Amino acid sequence: MNKLEKYQGVIPAFYACYDENGEVSPERVRALTQYFIDKGVKGVYACGSSGECIYQSVEDRKITIENIMAVAKGKLTVICHVACNNTKDSMELARHAESCGVDAIASIPPIYFRLPEYSIAAYWNSISSAAPNTDFVIYNIPQLAGTALTMSLLAEMKKNPRVIAVKNSSMPVQDIQMFQAAGGDDFMVFNGPDEQFISGRVMGAAGGIGGTYGAMPELFLKADELVRANKMEEARVLQYDINEIIYKLCSGHGNMYAMIKEVLRINEGLDIGSVREPLTGLCEADLAIAKEAAQMVKNAVAKYCA
Repeated sequence: MNKLEKYQGVIPAFYACYDENGEVSPERVRALTQYFIDKGVKGVYACGSSGECIYQSVEDRKITIENIMAVAKGKLTVICHVACNNTKDSMELARHAESCGVDAIASIPPIYFRLPEYSIAAYWNSISSAAPNTDFVIYNIPQLAGTALTMSLLAEMKKNPRVIAVKNSSMPVQDIQMFQAAGGDDFMVFNGPDEQFISGRVMGAAGGIGGTYGAMPELFLKADELVRANKMEEARVLQYDINEIIYKLCSGHGNMYAMIKEVLRINEGLDIGSVREPLTGLCEADLAIAKEAAQMVKNAVAKYCA
């Protein structure tokens, strides 16, 4: 098997799972993991943006990946995001993730200070050195991290044999082509922006990692199937319907992830709590929007996946 095959496909970003007191819930983490197994996705991307990592402690993130792996090991590909605002904590999470048996670790660049490329490379390589037997994925999300992956930085990181992919969440799909061409053989790019999943796949992304996949995994699995079958017109129509659902998920007062969690509660009977402040939870008016979004998902699944 190609060493990258286990990463090629639909990989939902894993949502933060909280109890009624807003603490990470091991039971709900395990329930969400089983949900993804049952849906037939390729894997999960844990402890990233959708996992509210920026608002969680090191211990919160350890609890999350421990409980994901307790259910997912041997059943899902698991990529664990380990970046923190300092190298020390990031390395601790990398060591811990490797000890749990994840397939890969991932990291955004350091945030807040605008660091030179050699400092970013040192940060990533230090993190990777803490998990010497684990693949490393660069997470490029310049609109949030404040730093974009450049071709020179990618070339420097390619000297590390553990660097096997870029999770690309920049908006231009051209970036996917450029990173894939520069990466060469035994390297892949994940599409990040959910609204252009099929565009990214066409431009060379061998898989996708996305924050809305979990609300409608059947639809992204179908989109991936259509791209693989070169049924591009059908894929385009489906992508348009997916995008309408995404726009609805983003139309409330509360944060999109709070909306997605409510959709999961409505459609799947899966309660994983709300979001952690300063993210805003749903207000009363948002509940009607969540019901609309949930019905849109149901209608689309019936239309495309029956």
